[in-house]
Amino acid sequence: MEYKDYYKIMGVKRDATQDEIKRAYRKLARKYHPDVNTDTGSEEKFKLLNEANEVLKDPEKRAAYDNLGSNWRAGQEFKAPPNWNESFEFSGGGYTEGNASDFSDFFASLFGRDFSGTRSGHTAFRSRGEDHHAKLFIELEDSYHGATRTITLRSPELDNKGRLVTRKRTLKVRIPKGVRQGQHIRLAGQGSPGIKGGKAGDLYLEVEFSPHRFYHVEDRDVYLDLPVAPWEAALGAKVKVPTPDGVIDMKLPEGASSGSKLRLKGRGIPGKPPGDFYVVVQIVLPPAGSEKAKDFYRKMEREFAFNPRSELGV
Repeated sequence: MEYKDYYKIMGVKRDATQDEIKRAYRKLARKYHPDVNTDTGSEEKFKLLNEANEVLKDPEKRAAYDNLGSNWRAGQEFKAPPNWNESFEFSGGGYTEGNASDFSDFFASLFGRDFSGTRSGHTAFRSRGEDHHAKLFIELEDSYHGATRTITLRSPELDNKGRLVTRKRTLKVRIPKGVRQGQHIRLAGQGSPGIKGGKAGDLYLEVEFSPHRFYHVEDRDVYLDLPVAPWEAALGAKVKVPTPDGVIDMKLPEGASSGSKLRLKGRGIPGKPPGDFYVVVQIVLPPAGSEKAKDFYRKMEREFAFNPRSELGV
């Protein structure tokens, strides 16, 4: 997937005002519109222009896009950095014009899910404030035990000159025990203010787990790749296993093979019912870093009538 430089596509600087972006779009839209330009590639340029405008005209999408940094280059292989949209507070939507098929994979990877839905305007009969949305990245251990965290959210706004600025606010959030990835924590009244005395909207924090060096999560189940020595796998052993709830002793059965899964029932993310904790066996060979170690491996080669590729017929 290639990075799209929306500022370059629009022909504006990164600190351009919203009026400058609007004027640039109108000028280029007239130039590349398929109804007036039949040159080869003009239709594709027009679609890309619309995509760039979709992001840069919207302060929320633009702020998130800017958060990726300015070191990317057009056409460069792109993968969104972990937690790239952490702490951004949004009230807007994704595809406000056109269909999802009109936008690139690059756009979809950034805005297709996290910006689902569209902005809804208020009328005289709808005085409740808009709901806001943000990502909340937590540690897996927070889900096991519950926690209270102080977070700082950044909300994009336009100043009186039409330039993009960021407003910050700090909130204290209670993370309930057993919360899962993808669930929302609702903070009542923390969205946009109501109109004419109406109730304020709510703030919805979508929970995501920060990447962990040991574990990965599937729904309520937690997985750990556990390194074991060859003799532990062959003979069986009592081994210590780290879990988000503390270190436990586990019996490794005799003859365990690399990739086999051992289930610790009910030791996954808490809930009704709780998830399970899976230990995935990974056999690790000692290094042959000395002559003595090499002699030991040569002895194993002589003693064992073992062909690991026998099932392949070779």
